[in-house]
Amino acid sequence: MAFHPVVRLPPRSDLNLSTIASAFIVAAAIIAFLHIGREILLPLVIATLLAFILAPVIRRLRGLGLWNGPSVIITVALAIGALGGLGYILALQITQLATDLPKYESTLRTKIGALSGTPAASATLDRAAETLRDLQEEIAKPSPPARTAPPAPKPLLVEVRQPQPTGLEAIASLVRPLLSPLATTALVILFLLFILLGREDLRDRFLRLAGTQDLQRSTAALDDAGSRLSRFFLMQTVLNAGFGIVIAVGLTIIGVPNAVVWGLLAGFMRYVPFVGGFIAAFFPIAVAAAVDPGWSMMLWTAALFLIAEPVAGHIIEPLLYGKHTGLSPVAIVIATIFWTILWGPIGLLLATPLTVCLVVLGKHVEALR
Repeated sequence: MAFHPVVRLPPRSDLNLSTIASAFIVAAAIIAFLHIGREILLPLVIATLLAFILAPVIRRLRGLGLWNGPSVIITVALAIGALGGLGYILALQITQLATDLPKYESTLRTKIGALSGTPAASATLDRAAETLRDLQEEIAKPSPPARTAPPAPKPLLVEVRQPQPTGLEAIASLVRPLLSPLATTALVILFLLFILLGREDLRDRFLRLAGTQDLQRSTAALDDAGSRLSRFFLMQTVLNAGFGIVIAVGLTIIGVPNAVVWGLLAGFMRYVPFVGGFIAAFFPIAVAAAVDPGWSMMLWTAALFLIAEPVAGHIIEPLLYGKHTGLSPVAIVIATIFWTILWGPIGLLLATPLTVCLVVLGKHVEALR
């Protein structure tokens, strides 16, 4: 009789199939909630991130002796005034750009024709285009009627005209496209005021919901996390604003029209990790190619972005706040794709700040670890 050794199975892991299924169900429910409730969640998230940015300013005003209420109102009013001024300047610049674009069409067409091939090939393409144009004119000419048949009656053109809108209908058609942005802006301002006025109360309620055991230590950890996030977002905003100013000044010196628009676009696009600055470079480079009959303006514009973006990303950023956000490049890319699919372009801009918030809170709050 043969004896076989007894094989002991390893202890059963807690991470069984039901646990994994439950985790997937919870994750799917959270993603569905984020997608369905984005009309309310987006203003709330934007207001929360603005609260992190404005919190150091409020603390400085309170250090000067102002109460919490006046400090919040003054800070929010200054922020709204600055954003309103930027919006007004941006609207003027975009209007001027739309007016000037037809002037650049001939220059751009000439350059495209020059790049399409050799001079012989360009002449051949021109002759082919003239031949096709003559053929189109010949086809468009009415043919003479046949002698044996009477001419066919011409079809009657019927034009359907909508009645002229009344005064109220004209106002409604003008206001309707603005309702959604105005409602979102109003919600952001409302949430921002409530968050800034009740920071301490919201922190205590969050700690109770998190279910931490040592409230004193958890409060200190959450205050430290909030302070770190505030400094990080404020420095990021200052850096991106400085990047936009450098781009706007550089483009003004080079001679690219509407430099303020491209500076604002560059500052906003720097919130997109890795590629935001280079994406923002496409439009001013295209405008420079359309404005200048030569190639010097376009080359100088490209050189400005090729120098400014690496300096900001690889020299100034590590000096300001280092690379201690706890996020790897792969995690940033995945987070960017995730938030962009959920919330569109706004999610693209908010992806890195949202992920940094989750990482920092997960380090300090035990329930979120």
